[in-house]
Amino acid sequence: MIPPLAAASAAQDALVALFVVLLAAKLGEELCRRTGQPAILGEIVAGVAVGPSVLGLVSPTEILEVFSELGVVFLLFVVGLETRLSDMRAVGGPAVRVGVLGVVIPFAAGFGLGELLGDGLNTSLFLGAALMATSAGITSAVLIDLGVGDRRAARTILGAAVVDDVLALVLLSVVVGIAEGGGVSITGVAGLLLIAVVFIGVIAVGGSKLLERYPHGLQVFAFSHNGLLPAVLLLLGLAALAGEIGLAAIIGAFLAGMIVAETSHHSDVEDDVKPLSDFFPPFFFAYIGLQVDLGALADVGTLGLLLAVTVLAVASKLIGSWLATPRMARGDRALIAVGMVPRGEVGIIVAGIGATAGVIDGELFAVIVGMAVLTTVIAPPVLRRLTAAPAGAPTPQIQTG
Repeated sequence: MIPPLAAASAAQDALVALFVVLLAAKLGEELCRRTGQPAILGEIVAGVAVGPSVLGLVSPTEILEVFSELGVVFLLFVVGLETRLSDMRAVGGPAVRVGVLGVVIPFAAGFGLGELLGDGLNTSLFLGAALMATSAGITSAVLIDLGVGDRRAARTILGAAVVDDVLALVLLSVVVGIAEGGGVSITGVAGLLLIAVVFIGVIAVGGSKLLERYPHGLQVFAFSHNGLLPAVLLLLGLAALAGEIGLAAIIGAFLAGMIVAETSHHSDVEDDVKPLSDFFPPFFFAYIGLQVDLGALADVGTLGLLLAVTVLAVASKLIGSWLATPRMARGDRALIAVGMVPRGEVGIIVAGIGATAGVIDGELFAVIVGMAVLTTVIAPPVLRRLTAAPAGAPTPQIQTG
């Protein structure tokens, strides 16, 4: 049992950490907004600044990780609120193609680089896995900030990100199984994929149709006059359920938003949930910055490897997305391609799993985390430039410098 004084001290430390991170994130956001940059850039850089690499005011802790997870969950819920099932059906084909190629090509590229480095099969597998999945939370936040969340390209990115996450999680389970020496069962992999498809299909279609037929369904509860609390319960429940069956919590959160979008008072829920969606997501972006170890990247060789992995990460997503959308306008194709680039928390999670399994050393861990942060930082300014032109208009040459 934890002594009372120790518990009080731990609670005080948690409160201080939350205060410092939120204050830093909001100051970073304010600076970026005043200079015309996407807000999340300031929040990520603020995390780096107060983290162990610079000022050392805050270190990654379990409580900050929980707030980070709540941040991305509420962010994807809001995205789901602005997305109807019919919107996702309209971009179904392109989204699936972008999602599939956005996993296969980056994984092959990362695996190939690992083999060239000669670090062994398991390391190559984890390097490929780190390049697979797109961070839906990062791109969603940027698109919302830029006011283009209703464009067809934005909906395609969201649909692709869901497909991307499902396939990436299935492949990651295979990679972990191989690394741990337990072998991989074809039946087990097929079962996980089937569970994912059934979960998404039943929740998205069944839930949306149910509330479409009964648009006042969330108002039957006496404890909520506007449906906010039932909506949040649905959000947390589906996010938790998705995690329990081996999927990402953000998939459940996104589906919860889509379901609530079919109710007659979804706009009221959007208004009421805004304070929560303003409060939690900054922790998500700042936590990414907290995990950056600048000291581990001081070596010239490590920096060279970071540059190579980042270029490969960006190029593989761009190529996969571009090949998957041959019939779309150039502007939308470019927007989708760049929107799939951020790895964010996904790459960091894979790096952590690899380090725990003992197949990624400290140098490669720092490189993967650095790649995740760089791809997250690179994409928003380019997305801002691309969205400045009308959809379908000739796209200016993409530059990140």
